[in-house]
Amino acid sequence: MKICITVGSRANYASIKSVISAIHSAPEFELSLVCYGSAIESKHGNVSLTIEEDGFHVDYRLHTSLQSDSLGAMAESAGNALSRLPTVFESLDPDLVFVVGDRYEVLAASMAAAYMNIPIAHTMGGEVTGTLDESVRHAITKLSHLHFVSTNRSKDFVIRMGEDPRSVFLTGCPRLDLVRLAPKMSLNTLNSKIMDYGSGDLIDIEHPFVLLMQHPVTTELFDINDQIINTLEAVNEVGLPILALWPNADAGSEAISKELRRWLTNKREVAVRIFRNLPPEIYLKLMSQTNCLVGNSSSGIREGSFIGVPVVNIGTRQNCREKSFNVVEVGTEQREIKDAVIRQLQHGKYTSSQLYGDGFAAERIVKVLSSRPTLKVQKTLNYLSEI
Repeated sequence: MKICITVGSRANYASIKSVISAIHSAPEFELSLVCYGSAIESKHGNVSLTIEEDGFHVDYRLHTSLQSDSLGAMAESAGNALSRLPTVFESLDPDLVFVVGDRYEVLAASMAAAYMNIPIAHTMGGEVTGTLDESVRHAITKLSHLHFVSTNRSKDFVIRMGEDPRSVFLTGCPRLDLVRLAPKMSLNTLNSKIMDYGSGDLIDIEHPFVLLMQHPVTTELFDINDQIINTLEAVNEVGLPILALWPNADAGSEAISKELRRWLTNKREVAVRIFRNLPPEIYLKLMSQTNCLVGNSSSGIREGSFIGVPVVNIGTRQNCREKSFNVVEVGTEQREIKDAVIRQLQHGKYTSSQLYGDGFAAERIVKVLSSRPTLKVQKTLNYLSEI
């Protein structure tokens, strides 16, 4: 079976790396990788280089993203990807296209494959977030033929959307596989490695620090600047060093990036180091070591629950997503964020939760693919079989 996996962003890669590795190692599969969107942009860390450093071959790199962070640029970038991917799919002639998550680049890949009569496998379907990404996620679900979901609720929601229950598999989230498989690394080694990435102050992670990852909420563009300032000021008042990652390539990302750059150059009370991209294993080690993860990334909810890291989830971006007991939810006001961070620092590590899986998702996914499931390109709403 020829399987093409598309990677459109750094988050895509972290979400599918264990599956790439499992398919790459299985002799019955022929793997091809296509990188596009922010996954090949130096501005966002060029995760396609990380993919090749990890020993995988990237078959195609497609420049599809506009150098703008407007709402219109997101739509145009998706259109660029949709116009270029069909030629790649024709060349690779895959039996299956594998897509991840809920981003606009992923919707483009799903549309291209669907219109070319190529079956689609999708991970992380059925999840609810309360933002525009949720609508995109459900659209991808309706285009897909195989569904590898992370939670019991997600499985139920995908089936209730009219998908055939025989096509929906509860595998857990592949991102948790990376936690389980992460190589052992001393703090001295980790300290040395993070100095190879990013810019800013030298920070010794053997001492307490906060890990920050805050992305724009595209339906709240006018508030984004105030939101990131409130977050940074709150953590600054707590007094711990900050390790921060660049935001996703969404509308409004430049406002966050600009404020992070200003934070680096202006006088502030705490040390700061900022990363455009980190290899997934290093990021997970930092998450395991941090005293608190602050922001609105799903990683604190997914991997964070499995690791047991204290998380302060800010604002509406993860509003309706299933969360474990390691997450404290707050609004975007500075005082509220500061108080929540202090509470989480006082609490310390949580026990591990398996809400999003047990770290063996890739094994389950490959087992399903190895069984050569029958995939009918023409889909029908499952409820019609009951009429």
